[in-house]
Amino acid sequence: MQKPRMGLPDLKDKVALITGAGSGIGQAAAEMLAQQGMKVCLVDMKDDRLEQTRQDIVAAGGQAITVDVDVSDPDRVAQAFEQTVKTWGRLDVVFANAGINGVLTPIEDMKPEDWDRTLSVNLKGTFLCVKQAIPHMKENGGSIVITSSINGSRAFSGFGMTAYSTSKAGQVAFAKMAALELARYKIRVNAICPGSIKTNIGENTQPTPELEKIKIPVKYPQGSQPLEHAPGQPEQVANLVAFLASEASSHITGTELFIDGAESLL
Repeated sequence: MQKPRMGLPDLKDKVALITGAGSGIGQAAAEMLAQQGMKVCLVDMKDDRLEQTRQDIVAAGGQAITVDVDVSDPDRVAQAFEQTVKTWGRLDVVFANAGINGVLTPIEDMKPEDWDRTLSVNLKGTFLCVKQAIPHMKENGGSIVITSSINGSRAFSGFGMTAYSTSKAGQVAFAKMAALELARYKIRVNAICPGSIKTNIGENTQPTPELEKIKIPVKYPQGSQPLEHAPGQPEQVANLVAFLASEASSHITGTELFIDGAESLL
């Protein structure tokens, strides 16, 4: 059975920049926004998946370009925004989605450089994307969506994820500050907080043996995702991103929206 497609006509011919677009939530969001008629700039570290996402969008009749960017690098982030506006002449939506779990280890054992890397990608990367978006959105407004997490906001049992959870909590605070500051320009800023979603973020997760000394036994109830008894799908998160990108959410800003099937309420 074919999944019904969301109809958001106000997105047609608008332009979105999406970080972490080569896989998972970013890829699903890119494909969803392209289905709505948006032109999408796919920003990620260059690999075959990023190019494949572009090819899939183009094959379906959409428009997409790719830019090889480490979101913690100010110059490369700036170049991505410049290339997007140079290609299509405008910018309407930014999905600051790129992130890593990083090294999972006790605070006592965490190397400062591992802490810095996680905060640099997740939190500094978000700041850089919002900073670069503002000059291109000030005149006509727009929507900025930030991928945060239930970790650091509702859930704190991810042992060894101190850097990750801190970065995710920081993103929510940053979104609220930015929403208030940018409201004068009709730029909306919201944070989405997914729970367990079926993605490949495990590729950039590095647990250490030292974790065993701080773990507290936690017995999760049967069906720890009560709504569907399974992790969410990237496409479900993409639907939320499309809603926040559209005029359907025109009075929503400075808000964190949880999308976790009630997982964090247990």
